Amino acid sequence: MQLTKYGHSCVRIEDGGRSLVLDPGAFSDLDAALDGAHAVLITHEHRDHVDADRLCAAAQADPRLRIWAPRPVAEQLVGLGEQVAEVGPGESFQAAGFTVQTFGGQHALIHPLIPIVANVGYLIDEAVFHPGDSFVVPPRAVQTLLLPAVAPWSKVAEVIDYVIAVRPARAYPIHDAIVADAYHGILKGNLVPIAERFGVDYRGWDGPVSA
Repeated sequence: MQLTKYGHSCVRIEDGGRSLVLDPGAFSDLDAALDGAHAVLITHEHRDHVDADRLCAAAQADPRLRIWAPRPVAEQLVGLGEQVAEVGPGESFQAAGFTVQTFGGQHALIHPLIPIVANVGYLIDEAVFHPGDSFVVPPRAVQTLLLPAVAPWSKVAEVIDYVIAVRPARAYPIHDAIVADAYHGILKGNLVPIAERFGVDYRGWDGPVSA
């Protein structure tokens, strides 16, 4: 499988002519990410993870495009009918020929006064895990973790602990459009020595990568 990041938390997975896009949000290059895509998975309703208007337009332009999302997102995708399927935690389905399993169910806590929304993490082909805005640990071996590198609901210590808990073969940063490039150097300097102790190869993005 080939993974390409299109900004923030948006990653496109391609394999043998199949293509699946995760979290095409407002901080992402949506035109490139969705071009010719067969399926879209949305973790939750926040605008940096789904641009509902542009996703609807893409689906209307290509009736073959299928979308899976939690109910609050599915309800925003008006007029798409069977192109949209509601999904929650503990499910398994096929999307563009990929096997998808779902985990979690809730967005990480930002603050007690901010409501918690639904959030679904996706494990694709028993290999690539996108947790959305959560630190949910799937009860499966993970080859490639798409790691939320920085968020209003996390700190560096929690990011490092999450890598240790999941213990993937490799990890790539996502959810990082909201910080300057200098942050990545700080995170890498703290995370890499610890990740290596647990057999995790933490890498940056340099174009498309292999899962």
